[in-house]
Amino acid sequence: MLALLHTSPVHVPVFDALRDAQRPSLVLRHFVHEDLLARARAEGPQALAPAVAAVLAEAVDDGASAVLCTCSTIGAVAEACAAGLGIPVLRVDRPMAAAAAGHRRIVVVAALNSTLEPTADLIREEAAGRDHELRTIVVEGAWERFEAGDRDGFLDAIAAAANAVRAADVIVLAQVSMADAADRTTTTVPVLSSPGPGLRAAADAARSPDRNQPPGAVDECSGE
Repeated sequence: MLALLHTSPVHVPVFDALRDAQRPSLVLRHFVHEDLLARARAEGPQALAPAVAAVLAEAVDDGASAVLCTCSTIGAVAEACAAGLGIPVLRVDRPMAAAAAGHRRIVVVAALNSTLEPTADLIREEAAGRDHELRTIVVEGAWERFEAGDRDGFLDAIAAAANAVRAADVIVLAQVSMADAADRTTTTVPVLSSPGPGLRAAADAARSPDRNQPPGAVDECSGE
């Protein structure tokens, strides 16, 4: 069984649909904690380490053989809390970041400031030792549309921002909620999103857990 840690309930049907398309026999268990994102924005992601660790422990007790964190803001914290759990804990955006790191001029587009640095840091980690140029863009007003339930307005704003990018070899959509905007873009620059690659990696880990931490995980989890 694969457990998924979400900070929005809108991600549940997204990953259920991906599971149906990619791995129909895979059992998913969704843990939705909207408060974690709000707290991360107010207090900083690392302050949530004890709360994230508690959710991960609950997933293990529930029988999960791997956990996928679908929130880019707290993904690094989730990875750091993997030590001692006995199962892999993956962040949804790592496979996307690894793909982006194969390009030199990388542009990260986000709807939340709190997502930018975690995503940028992950790409820098994956691109270590390679020549790359990283730029970030926050789409002003987009998140307010998402919170108001204006999905079309949110996705159109993200797509417009991606279409306006110049001098880039790849565009990264930093949040799971932004993924469908890729289909609305007209840019010729490749646009990467995280849900599909992230679920594939997590499904593989759930099927054959190696009891080790994922690449890049930190062997500690504390609120300090």
